[in-house]
Amino acid sequence: MDLDKDHILDSEEFVEEQKFEEALRPSKFSEYIGQEKAKEGLLIAIGAARSRKEPIDHVLIYGPPGLGKTTLANVISHEVNTNIRTTSGPAIERAGDLASILTNLQENDILFIDEIHRLNRVVEEVLYPAMEDFVLDIVIGKGPAARSIRLDLPKFTLIGATTRIGLISSPLRDRFGLVYNLDFYNAAEIEKIVNRSAKILAVKIDPAGAKEIAERARKTPRIANRLLKRVRDYAQVKANGEITEKIANQSLDLLEVDSFGLDNTDRRLLRTIIDNFGGGPVGLSTLAAATSEEVDTIEDVYEPYLIRIGFLERTPRGRKVTNHAYKHLGYQVQAQDQLI
Repeated sequence: MDLDKDHILDSEEFVEEQKFEEALRPSKFSEYIGQEKAKEGLLIAIGAARSRKEPIDHVLIYGPPGLGKTTLANVISHEVNTNIRTTSGPAIERAGDLASILTNLQENDILFIDEIHRLNRVVEEVLYPAMEDFVLDIVIGKGPAARSIRLDLPKFTLIGATTRIGLISSPLRDRFGLVYNLDFYNAAEIEKIVNRSAKILAVKIDPAGAKEIAERARKTPRIANRLLKRVRDYAQVKANGEITEKIANQSLDLLEVDSFGLDNTDRRLLRTIIDNFGGGPVGLSTLAAATSEEVDTIEDVYEPYLIRIGFLERTPRGRKVTNHAYKHLGYQVQAQDQLI
């Protein structure tokens, strides 16, 4: 894998990373670090479902990319000891595609739909009776000769994952009994994840080295594991294979990942707002055009973290850079803004 420096901190999963990520994913709640509220709620739901010998209620998981939504779905599957069928919203193009998936499920199976906000409305309407009554309504024929038949489905659990919960229609959202928001991790949790992954990868790492990687990982497990892999490569070539604080610093500096976990794209985004638009506010579509980035990419990938660390603000008139970002990037602090 040869990710360039401008994409090393992209929280989306790359195709070539899938096997690497799967090797590091926890398979049970005892191994799953962080997201304590979601874990507690799910453990209660799973325990109650077991006692009633029923599938757990449908689950909706939302939050920024890279925080463990897919991992959590697989952990749930392992904990309830059932099969999981994985697909995505864009992959289900027609109602017939969904019907084929649903009719091939077994009793108590889990259907995991990633990017569920991208389901089209026709497919979504087929999903409603399947979620509520475990039935599938199929229309055969066209025009006056058309008729509807109803097929019984095995009881299953739908787990939906999304980065854009606001784009999910109310009728679909209301059919999920369990809804959990995965938030950014704290530094201690990311450090635990780095140490766990290093152990799985048989990489020797000292506490200071793990802390350095964790601090630059944007509070996101996927990015922490990606940085660990790159630092491991650097340590093997430039040192004796052990990741120390010095080796971690040298490797991450080479990748141009700074102390706040910003890469070239983050800094370019902030500098564009400062240099071209006086620090903002600037509209999202204008900013996307000025940086040659997609609107969705800015909104889903870069903004959440920049807002979380206090470098960017959303205002009614657009995006605005804060004094923290001015200071970090070496600009003179804006007099009209008050330092926090």
